[in-house]
Amino acid sequence: MMLAAMGYLLGYDGHFLFDNIGDNYITNNVPYIGLRALPAFLGAMTVPVVYMTMREAGFPILTCALAGFFVTFDNMLVTQTRLILLDSMLVFFMVCSIYSYVKFYKMRNSPFSVRWWSWLIATGVSIALTTSVKMVGLFTVATIGVAVLCDLWDLLDIRRRLTMQEVMNHFWARAIGLILVPTIVYLFWFYVHFAILTHSGPGDDFMSTEFQESLQGNTMADGIFIKYGDNITVRHKDTSVYLHSHPHQYPLRYDDGRISSAGQQVTGYSHVDPNNVWQIATDDVNNPKIGEQVKDKDVIRLLHVATSSWLLAHDVASPTMSTNEEVTTYSTQEDGSRINETTFQIVLESGGEKLRTMASNFKLLHQDTKVAVWTHSQKLPAWGFEQQEVNGNKNLLQKSNLWWSDSIEGKNASEINEEAIKPVKKRAFILKFLELQGKMLSHNAGLTASHPYQSMPIEWPFLAKGISFWTQNDTRKQIYLLGNPVGMWIAIGSLAVIVGVAGADALSRRRGFYPLNQDVQKRFYSATGFFFVGWVLHYVPFFLMGRALFLHHYMPALVFSYMILAAVHGFIFVEGVDGPISEPGPETRPRRIQRAVVPTLAYATAAVLVVVHLGSFLYFSPLSYGTSAIDVPGLVRRKLLSQWDFHFAK
Repeated sequence: MMLAAMGYLLGYDGHFLFDNIGDNYITNNVPYIGLRALPAFLGAMTVPVVYMTMREAGFPILTCALAGFFVTFDNMLVTQTRLILLDSMLVFFMVCSIYSYVKFYKMRNSPFSVRWWSWLIATGVSIALTTSVKMVGLFTVATIGVAVLCDLWDLLDIRRRLTMQEVMNHFWARAIGLILVPTIVYLFWFYVHFAILTHSGPGDDFMSTEFQESLQGNTMADGIFIKYGDNITVRHKDTSVYLHSHPHQYPLRYDDGRISSAGQQVTGYSHVDPNNVWQIATDDVNNPKIGEQVKDKDVIRLLHVATSSWLLAHDVASPTMSTNEEVTTYSTQEDGSRINETTFQIVLESGGEKLRTMASNFKLLHQDTKVAVWTHSQKLPAWGFEQQEVNGNKNLLQKSNLWWSDSIEGKNASEINEEAIKPVKKRAFILKFLELQGKMLSHNAGLTASHPYQSMPIEWPFLAKGISFWTQNDTRKQIYLLGNPVGMWIAIGSLAVIVGVAGADALSRRRGFYPLNQDVQKRFYSATGFFFVGWVLHYVPFFLMGRALFLHHYMPALVFSYMILAAVHGFIFVEGVDGPISEPGPETRPRRIQRAVVPTLAYATAAVLVVVHLGSFLYFSPLSYGTSAIDVPGLVRRKLLSQWDFHFAK
């Protein structure tokens, strides 16, 4: 919506659909500079927010400047920021969430004051905006949530001298600021979304019939009631293929040795074809009910018109799934002994009580063996012309069992006096909201198709694989998404330092030895530890995902790793800490002011980090900006890892 708002301000009418990588923005009159300005601006603003977060967390200026520098000169962050993508917005709102929470925590000595409430609400708004950009924002919610739980646990300590009522007041205040406020903000933006997007569009097929009927210009209004004797086409809800058959048989024996019925193939076909047409008939040959409307729970038969054969399911394993049943056809020339195997119950999931084209989503449940007609994206081998397999699914509750009819052969709405414009149906906001959330989650989880540039989470911190974003063959220019190799590799080393120091400190204290200054130790666990939790919670959850993943998913965690790198540098080379950093309250006892000592060695090592980080950035910047070509020897030299599959490197 932010990009749409920018396009609106620029006078862009949305004519260009961004379908193909490499399409020319200039010849298509796309105001790409203005559209790119928004993510570029937010990407640039991320740097000062990172700096201020480090400063508010109590780190000296050198450490804060290092963190901002690392973020500024990372190739991956620069590449994503320059293009019309969502990641820079996600990272910006994420760091705003962290900054706001740090400011809120610093007000802990003045609970329930105006400033305390202001930063609490700001944190809630920020995490709502983060989640509104991408669901990855939930990892930011988890990060703040861990910090809040630790804070509440500390408040519960009897030494804090808070009554249980006061502790509960703190709990409810945080519930309001960090649960209620984000929920309201998140709902608000979807309310605006639905208020603006009131017309039918190319994404309609993802949504239910009821949702589509609430959009102006939706095709549901053209739905025609289906009657017995009609010739119809049937399409799968999830994959949009047609239920199809043709005069070719399943092979008698599959490659794995299993035996089929050698019956006529029934497949899912993605193109309009005469073999997609089926005639709907009753299960009672003596009562054809020609002209009567088909209703929910009716038991029907489907006749494949082109081959004059009945759709049939039986207890024979399907071609690709031994657990599912084969779906085939049964010729009308045969005797009627198998009629029970050709009957299916229509179960309407949406669209009313009567079957309509466009509007009704339904299941076809086989009466004899209790399976649902189903298809999936797996293609049949060459003998099946690489069309989708259709089989009988024993899981009757699976959401992908749904089909719909898009046409009745020889009929349209105007021919049966339905040309009048039908009113758009109303649907409650909360129902539309919940449906869209479910569709977003299920669609995201369903992105499992293999991609040449996908990678595993374990590869991201080590930059084992990049992504080719764009190439131009005549000039040999390219944009290849790659982080700053030196910076990222040093950053992952700093994470190991965090774990090592924490482990050594725990062992030492167990033996009664306290190697760390108390103030340094507290800053190490409260600030650096908080950033480490942020890195873990923005990285580790990806290991649990089954969808295709890419390097750019590491961007939020990468920012945390750079903040940790700067903090670790300060921990090693800076003596002491600045303090106190929290705002004093009305009952706060005065504390001695102390300042960290930044020795020459700290500046010297920081300078080394700056030089190597900047040098690495500049060395790989032609791949980040795509404004200049690199010759073959130059690409070969930059190919530090064999998995980096640059174009034009031969």
